[in-house]
Amino acid sequence: MRNIVMCKINPVSMLKNLARHRNILYTMAWRDIFGRYRSSLLGVFWSFITPLLMLGVYTFVFTVVFKARWHIDNGQDQSTFALVLFVGLTVHGLLSEVITRSPGLMYEHGNYVKRVVFPLEVLPLVPCLSALFHFFISIGVLMLAILLLGHPVHATILLLPVVVAPLIPLLMGVAWFLSALGTYVRDISHIANLFVTILLFVSPVFFPADALGETFRLLMLFNPLTIIIEQSRQVLLWGALPDIKLLSMYMIASCSTACLGYALFQRARGGFADVL
Repeated sequence: MRNIVMCKINPVSMLKNLARHRNILYTMAWRDIFGRYRSSLLGVFWSFITPLLMLGVYTFVFTVVFKARWHIDNGQDQSTFALVLFVGLTVHGLLSEVITRSPGLMYEHGNYVKRVVFPLEVLPLVPCLSALFHFFISIGVLMLAILLLGHPVHATILLLPVVVAPLIPLLMGVAWFLSALGTYVRDISHIANLFVTILLFVSPVFFPADALGETFRLLMLFNPLTIIIEQSRQVLLWGALPDIKLLSMYMIASCSTACLGYALFQRARGGFADVL
């Protein structure tokens, strides 16, 4: 039994297994993306329209409604805050989509679970790819807004994949863990929805991390979104290079989470069909 467990948490074995089933993953991911907009008039264009409308709302609220509260007099600063907020919400949305969808995945795809030969480990990665697709659509909307608002476009924008890359193994690990646990404990779905709401207000979305005291700033580093949000703003809005050392440490922790999540999923999958 120990040898089987060790094999399942072997990163090389895990990557080989995922590469073997990559075609199934890509097919299901595209089906998930386009299936979300099936029967709608505009179809997949809603993935572009929704963040565009939300950015417009953020810009209006924080340049008109909250102008006095934020003591902002310069229009450029007002629009800058809307962009800063949009970056934070976009990164939060990337993780929150994975968290909220993962617990019910096995119930949603019960027909696949009961197939002996189907690679179930692929299913939790579908919402990860779908969330990444919508994330980069939102980034495209952000780029358009930067141009229209007259803000400088920095070459560091090209480094955004470097910033987001360490988050991807974390998304995978969280998806595997929650999809396995959510199959046995249905309450996980409700807890996940509550958690993403709490995560929104304890992440540096509405405020910069350096606005907190030293003690709280250190605690914020344990928030999985803090580093990614702050570094995304650096490369997208401020034209600064990312902190490679910090992102490297994040990548190590993220990959460890992915391996543990994968191992737990593989151990738990044997009872999925019985529960369903």
